[in-house]
Amino acid sequence: MMKFLCVFLLSLVLCVVPSTLRAQLDPLFYKHTCPPLHSAVHQVLHHVSKGPAKDKRLFASLIRLHFHDCFVQGCDASILLNDTAAIKCEQLALPTINSIRRLDVVNLIKKKIEKICPGVVSCVDILALATEMSSEMSKGPNWQVSLGRRDSITTNFDLATSNIPGQTSNLPQLISKFEKKGFDVNDLVALSGAHIIDQVRCVLSDLPNCTNDGSLGKNIANLDPITPTTFDNNY
Repeated sequence: MMKFLCVFLLSLVLCVVPSTLRAQLDPLFYKHTCPPLHSAVHQVLHHVSKGPAKDKRLFASLIRLHFHDCFVQGCDASILLNDTAAIKCEQLALPTINSIRRLDVVNLIKKKIEKICPGVVSCVDILALATEMSSEMSKGPNWQVSLGRRDSITTNFDLATSNIPGQTSNLPQLISKFEKKGFDVNDLVALSGAHIIDQVRCVLSDLPNCTNDGSLGKNIANLDPITPTTFDNNY
């Protein structure tokens, strides 16, 4: 399973945006170079979340994936990079492994966009846009995502291990990790509020609806027993 996490993504070349795309971040960055971008991203998310496979956890998973990417060395899609002879992928860092999921959906979106606008849209912009749409499609807040980021060609396993809050982090540790990124306690509470949706592995929780038999993935429970797939304030 650990090996699989680092080999199924698209090649690094596909995730690098040409150097000609240099500008200030702007929600309309791709207005002329890739007009169908937003609709294409929305189509894939709708299909995966509502289609035959119907992944109810999709939106929460993409929000979490974006958080894990941004908390290491900024929002740069380094979380998507594979192991190579030169780098060790962030996906295997302790706070990330067995925690992130649905990287394949970013690939699906990237492949769709490449057919429409080859070599134009960065992977990090796709992930950022998919995250915003995930919040909106789960009835949460929405905003205009500023676009125009370039993908990283490096990754940092050590920073992913030390920077990302772990499942066992206590409050002082969480405050410290967020402070190092320039966030205060209010930001910590707001960002942690994304856990209003999705589920928790019972091996890490003492929720009453959890059955903890040591399984890493099979036994999961809703963090919010009332509206588990809705981004709301019923938590």
